[in-house]
Amino acid sequence: MDYQWVKALHLISVMSWMAGLLYLPRLFVYHSQVENNGAQALTFALMERRLLKAIMNPAMILSYGFGIWMIVMNPILLEMPWMWVKLGAIAIMTYAHMLFGKMRKELESGHARPTKQYRYWNEVPTVMMIVIIIMAVVEPF
Repeated sequence: MDYQWVKALHLISVMSWMAGLLYLPRLFVYHSQVENNGAQALTFALMERRLLKAIMNPAMILSYGFGIWMIVMNPILLEMPWMWVKLGAIAIMTYAHMLFGKMRKELESGHARPTKQYRYWNEVPTVMMIVIIIMAVVEPF
């Protein structure tokens, strides 16, 4: 397959993953503000579970797959310092993804963290996205 096609598929999967990373913690904020086991809490739990399992997990796997495929097709990328910064930001995004999975299970079992904590974590994917885009587009070093 042509490198540009793999790159396009990588970007599509990353956009899908990012949409979930940006939306899921916002759902946590709303979920943490409603009564445990009420109708709204059950609705939020269902939305969170479907978002994570049906969209975010497959999108993350595809993002990694297409990203690795691009590196295999163009291994010189690993010699560029900006790529290592990008990979570090991806590692932080992956950690956030895994933490969001844990937070989802906590909320589903009725153990909410302080709302402020969900608001804080809502910003992490945005900052990582900014770093990744700057590294990939500008290649500052």
